[in-house]
Amino acid sequence: MLGFVGQYLTMNEIAVMAMFATFIWMLFRGIPVAMALVGVSLVFVLLAEFLLDPNRSFFRGIIEFDRTGINYQRLQALSGRLFGNIVKNPVLVALPMFIFMGLMLDQSGVAQRMMHAMQKLFGGLRGGLSLTVLLIGIILAASTGVIGASVTLLGVMALPAMMKQNYSKPIATGTIASAGTLGILIPPSIMLVIMSDQLAISLGDLFMGALFPGLILGALYIVFIIIYGLINPKAMPAPEKAEEITWQDIRDVLLAVVPPLLLILLVLGSIFAGFATPTEASGLGALGATLLALANGRLNLKVLADVSRSTLNTAGYIVGIFLAANFFAFVLRRYGGDEIVQNLVLSVFEDPYMTVAFILFIVFLLGFLLDWIEITIIIMPLMLPIILALELAIPGFDQVRDPSVVWFAILVAVTLQTSFLTPPVGFALFYLKGVCPPGVTLGHIYRGVVPFVMLQLLGLLIVFQFPALTTWLPSVAYGN
Repeated sequence: MLGFVGQYLTMNEIAVMAMFATFIWMLFRGIPVAMALVGVSLVFVLLAEFLLDPNRSFFRGIIEFDRTGINYQRLQALSGRLFGNIVKNPVLVALPMFIFMGLMLDQSGVAQRMMHAMQKLFGGLRGGLSLTVLLIGIILAASTGVIGASVTLLGVMALPAMMKQNYSKPIATGTIASAGTLGILIPPSIMLVIMSDQLAISLGDLFMGALFPGLILGALYIVFIIIYGLINPKAMPAPEKAEEITWQDIRDVLLAVVPPLLLILLVLGSIFAGFATPTEASGLGALGATLLALANGRLNLKVLADVSRSTLNTAGYIVGIFLAANFFAFVLRRYGGDEIVQNLVLSVFEDPYMTVAFILFIVFLLGFLLDWIEITIIIMPLMLPIILALELAIPGFDQVRDPSVVWFAILVAVTLQTSFLTPPVGFALFYLKGVCPPGVTLGHIYRGVVPFVMLQLLGLLIVFQFPALTTWLPSVAYGN
């Protein structure tokens, strides 16, 4: 059998496929992602040393043979380089700051105030509660970027009211889950922070490039809800007794929306205007969210401690996977995995844009099995040389460096947004299920997110067809 396979595949190609297959198998066995990545990497390091001729070892110079066994000093040096590169990277400093900002905003009471005010304004309309959820989801996305907090918060605030008004369970849960996931695309997004590091491009470019695609997705959701409400009015009925809208209601909405909008202006406006780097803006955002909590009387030592602890846990989880995935990618690269993957992808289609579409299809399928963190850290560096080699004619307006990379990164970000809504790894589905009232099942949630996944794919197609949506805004910022 091995001889038959060896006629068509080299030993390196077999090893690369075996690494990926072993990693997926370990995930299905329930082994934590970071441990699976490190475990697979170490196993294949040892296989390379023990099963191959030491004089031809792929890893000679990293782990050396001597009379006393294996010398791990150089492997320790590798670990030091991985930690050093992460600690010294100024872009990744923004990661815990944006997480802190999102979690503190969750505690500030701003979202609850917006929900209460907008329910009075839109609640009397058919589908008004769904529109309220989507509008608040867009605002939260541009001011938090933390998916778990947004989905949970929207579920706790909106789902009981929707059930009381006899909304269809699938449409109610689908609206909440999809609105909560906008934060992974609309800046400031922690996914874009990691992409910026992995692709070695400007975080400001990615933030500005993701703004229009994120707003387009939000607009598609809103149009869908309006049309669906007209087609199937029983799914989103208007209340039996609609209260008359007063100027006081409009004033309450404005007062509820202005604080988070000011926070968005503080963070994104300072970046787009060139007053602050994304790392500096993350600190401003964390301070602004803290001041909002203080102004609303929601800040105390317990809240500060809880938010700080949650920030540490979330950032530590991401950095742990970051380190493990970098080690996995390093071992994969020593087997020649970069060249193998690149040759495989480039050999499928001759048309460069079809090659990009094929990569996005692979990312979409991986989103069913892997978290966005592993996909971003492992796959993006492998795809970067391919995108550069394709020499895509993406408009940079003479201002954006590597416009094809910016466009590709935003396409992948839109694609990865679907991973939050697709089982079995769709985290937004389980965040929402955790706060659902009795009677709402995972089946309702699964059925509810299907049309929104289709809308995400439609948004992906729009961005694919019109690359200037991702590069025009960065070019204007640099031009000014």
